Amino acid sequence: MPKIKTHSGAKKRFKLSKNGKPIRGHAYKSHILTKKSTKRKRNLRKASVADKTNQRQIKRLIPYK
Repeated sequence: MPKIKTHSGAKKRFKLSKNGKPIRGHAYKSHILTKKSTKRKRNLRKASVADKTNQRQIKRLIPYK
């Protein structure tokens, strides 16, 4: 059985928690930050668990993580 290739984009964007859930970063934090409130920008820094509907697909993209 050959090895499965890891998706290069996914390995940079996701990591798995101890329970095996994919952890993702938030979007909208790269530019046009002047109009966003400090509270909103601070909350965008925090990582969050990926949605349940996407978890199976993400795990398939990063099989060895």
